Amino acid sequence: MNPVPVTLLTGFLGAGKTTLLNRLLRQPAMAQTAVLINEFGEIGLDHLLVERLDEDTVLLASGCLCCTIRGDLSRALRDLAERPQPISRVVIETTGLADPAPILQTLMSDPWLIRQYRLDGVVTLVDAVHGMATLDAQPEALRQAAVADRIVLTKTDLAAPAEVAVLRDRLAALNPVAPILDGEVEAAALLDAGPFSAEGKLPDIAGWVEAAGHRHHHHHHDVNRHDARIRATCLRFTEPLPWEGLASYLEMLAITQGQHVLRMKAILNLRGQPAPVVMHGVQHSFHPPQLLEAWPEGDDRSSRIVFILRDLDPRVVEDGLRAFLEASPA
Repeated sequence: MNPVPVTLLTGFLGAGKTTLLNRLLRQPAMAQTAVLINEFGEIGLDHLLVERLDEDTVLLASGCLCCTIRGDLSRALRDLAERPQPISRVVIETTGLADPAPILQTLMSDPWLIRQYRLDGVVTLVDAVHGMATLDAQPEALRQAAVADRIVLTKTDLAAPAEVAVLRDRLAALNPVAPILDGEVEAAALLDAGPFSAEGKLPDIAGWVEAAGHRHHHHHHDVNRHDARIRATCLRFTEPLPWEGLASYLEMLAITQGQHVLRMKAILNLRGQPAPVVMHGVQHSFHPPQLLEAWPEGDDRSSRIVFILRDLDPRVVEDGLRAFLEASPA
């Protein structure tokens, strides 16, 4: 049985997560989707606003999904997996106050969940009217945007075009690997968002490498001081990599600097492997590597690794990785 894809839908308070979810659930691509809804406070209300409230919609217990409620998330996913009716995918709508990293760690660190589910991607909503002020004031909003695989701008019709353009530039500098979408976004544009599928479909990873490299060299110097704490680096290796050196470095990085690693994702050409391997990680957790069926068409067999870091110089990561790779036996 193939693992069920899980989409994490996040965004700060008032960004429009429930509105988007209501619209997506009416689309054929979202058939047989189970929805887990979490919100902060003593009384849950968001589940009453989801139009398709049925046995596949589960309201998690009161509390914040990123802290006390992680046990409830694990139990809810286990319960869904044990139901007799088929489920095509899961959407987790988080409270606007949630830091996504601990939620992603739950999905990546539980051996039982890893067998049943795979992270399909993180979709982050940003309010175009209040987005700049929210990013200035709320560290959670910065982390939500930084770890996203897709960023959706909402309420663009209520904001001045010049303000929307400035917000787009800021988000692109903060997260150079996530496409920024707006308008009536279709479900297909948000699904299969991460390079994490082992089903033979390889997303356009070269796109995020190119975008990250361009923005790394061309972003404005007046970036908000909070944003400056978060930096993306994209590493490319043309020769096959030794798994021993890479695995040893990632283990060391998770132990010593894990709190600074907001996100890592990679497609790897490993020695002795005929096809590419994909990996992703969040803070102290790295998901087990997955082997794709084949390389895509074309001659590019290079390894590409993206790190999104907070309060850590990308050169430290690059220098450490290269040292471990060079020290690995040939």
